[in-house]
Amino acid sequence: MESESGRESGNGGFQDGTRAGEGDGTGSGSGSGEGDGPGDPERVVLAEDRRWVHDLWAAFFCSLSLIVLLHLVDLAAGTVEAGRSMLWAGLAATLFVVLFPPRVTAGRHWLSVRGLLGERRVSTDLLTQVSRRDGIAQRIVLKDVRGRRVEVDPTTLAANPLLWHELDRGARVAGERGLLRTGSPVLRTLRERIESDTARAVFEASDLV
Repeated sequence: MESESGRESGNGGFQDGTRAGEGDGTGSGSGSGEGDGPGDPERVVLAEDRRWVHDLWAAFFCSLSLIVLLHLVDLAAGTVEAGRSMLWAGLAATLFVVLFPPRVTAGRHWLSVRGLLGERRVSTDLLTQVSRRDGIAQRIVLKDVRGRRVEVDPTTLAANPLLWHELDRGARVAGERGLLRTGSPVLRTLRERIESDTARAVFEASDLV
């Protein structure tokens, strides 16, 4: 009788211990699951430059073509040397740096431009200034209330309507808040150009032009 009672007591203790262990394991798993939240909206990319990969390969092939051409000239002239090869490699690398396309991405109320030297980002819903820098390479300059600044090629925005949509949406919010005091004409001109290009592309695709 005593042995049977002992066995029942031992089994009961084992079952209780098992239940307790299961309860701890379930509680731990639930806790870790609840800790996982949605992605940070500041990092969710909603639009990007669709031409970037193509432009990157174009820069690479231009640099490669330069170094191959220079070596072929040296080979024909019989002047192939290690020092000259290093010089040509340096020239090709310099050309690649010059041609390297900045990668433009955008999300909800932000726009980012990433180059070889790092990333620059502005909050489009906190823009205070939009200006146009003319010259050999035209740029749209964006500044926000935090003092951050980025430059974007207007042709990149024209070729990527989703990028333009995210910028325009944020700029409208900044205008409604009274933050965007300069740059409305620049945005208006860019908007008209993009809408015109988009309409033309639709007509061409429909064989209406």
